[in-house]
This record gives sequence, structure tokens and C-alpha cells, in this order.
Amino acid sequence: MPRFSANLGFLWPDLPLLDRIEAAARVGFKAIELHWPYAVPAGEVKETCLKCMVTLLGLNTVVGDTAKGEFGLGALAGRERDFQSAMDQSIEYCIASGATSIHAMAGVVSPDERARARQALLRNLEMASIKAARHGLDLLLEPINPRDKPGYFYSRAEEAAGIITELGAANVKLMFDIYHVGVAEGDILKKFERFLPVIGHVQIAAVPSRAEPDEGEIAYDRLLRAIDALGYEGWVGCEYKPRADTTLGLSWLSALGFAL
Repeated sequence: MPRFSANLGFLWPDLPLLDRIEAAARVGFKAIELHWPYAVPAGEVKETCLKCMVTLLGLNTVVGDTAKGEFGLGALAGRERDFQSAMDQSIEYCIASGATSIHAMAGVVSPDERARARQALLRNLEMASIKAARHGLDLLLEPINPRDKPGYFYSRAEEAAGIITELGAANVKLMFDIYHVGVAEGDILKKFERFLPVIGHVQIAAVPSRAEPDEGEIAYDRLLRAIDALGYEGWVGCEYKPRADTTLGLSWLSALGFAL
């Protein structure tokens, strides 16, 4: 049976972060994941997680300068120092909060910069993986579909998996976000089976709406059971945008035959 974590970047969006943690625990989630929690002291996040008896899984590196269209720094040639500073910030926050993984955001890259960007990303991840490994932390690479984020460095699972294979660092893994795979490429189950050896985390949302996973093109009741049967033992992150009230929207779990 899948183990579901609450992605508090999207769930209970009307509440402050610490209240979101409490809301997730109240409905039965045993794990949470965050986007950019840096405005809240890491010690307070850790204390709230301990009080609520939930495991904090991961968080994202900062996106950079949004006014310039940046959405991550890892693949931006010339911004290596900024990426490493962002990674240091994330590592420090993980240590203090209890999180165990970091989504190392690659960023938006123009077509003529892709070759330089790939080399920059490999160098950046090599350094970052060494720093993260000292503290038992994993780095996650997440392809993002080109409809939601045009120009993101990788939009297909194969591209990120290729980086992981070339890097050869045991703590660099694939974030297999089923929503992004569904939008960008499809053939989800075959791709999951192919890349299972390097998958570090899974996320879900309806395709194409990104709402609760009880609508749209993907039969999550069958897909998640198939993934379970393949031997995936990690968490499944609920990274969807609720149609309305988050708590009421959790009825999708029982409708699909799952529970927290």
C-alpha cells in the first residue's frame, strides 16, 4: 500500500507553515515535504514535526531571481557560486529541521546554452553531492514539463536519469513526479519501471489539471498499485493543487481505495 506524504507547498495554502504541518498530522499524514520554508526558522519546523509525530522528507533549493525568469540555478553557467550558496542554505536547513533530501533545482535555460548548462549542472551536482553526503542527505533531480515551465533544463525523465548515471553519485536520485511525466511524455508505468533503480521520491497530481488525483487522464487507483507491485518502497508525495478545501478534498483517498 502506498505511503502518502503531504506536500505543504500546495496543501492547506491558506495557513501559515507551522499550522499546515499540524493540519497534515491531524488528518493522518505521517510525513510532509516542503517547497521553500526558509522564512520560518528550521528549529520551529523541527519542533512542530516532533510534536505532531510527522517525518520531514525534503525541500527545494531557492529559485534565484524570479524577475529575470529564473527557476533554479543548478544549470545556469556563470551562476555556480550562487547555486552552491543555495545548496549550502538547503543543507543547513535540512540539518536543523530534520529533512533528509533536497530538490536541486536546475533552472530555465535557452536552447543555445544547453551544452554549457549541462556541464555546469554536472560540476555543480558533483560538488553538492559531496557536501550533502557528509550529512546523509539525498539530492533529487526533477524534470518539469514544458507547459508549466517552458525552457526548464530537463522535461523528460530520461534526461535527468542520464545526468544521474553520468554523475555516478549514490545520493543523487530522480524525483519521479507522475504529473510532470504524464504531461510531458506519458507511458508512465514503463518509464517508472525503467528508472526505478534511480528513483528517490514520487509525487502525484491529476493530469492535466494538477488537482486531486481522482480526475483526469491517470487511473491512480491502478497506477499506484502497479508501482507498489514493482517494489517501490518510498513515499508518494501529494503535490497537487486542491480544487477547494484541502481537508474535504482528501476524500479522493477512500474513493480510490487508499488510506493514510
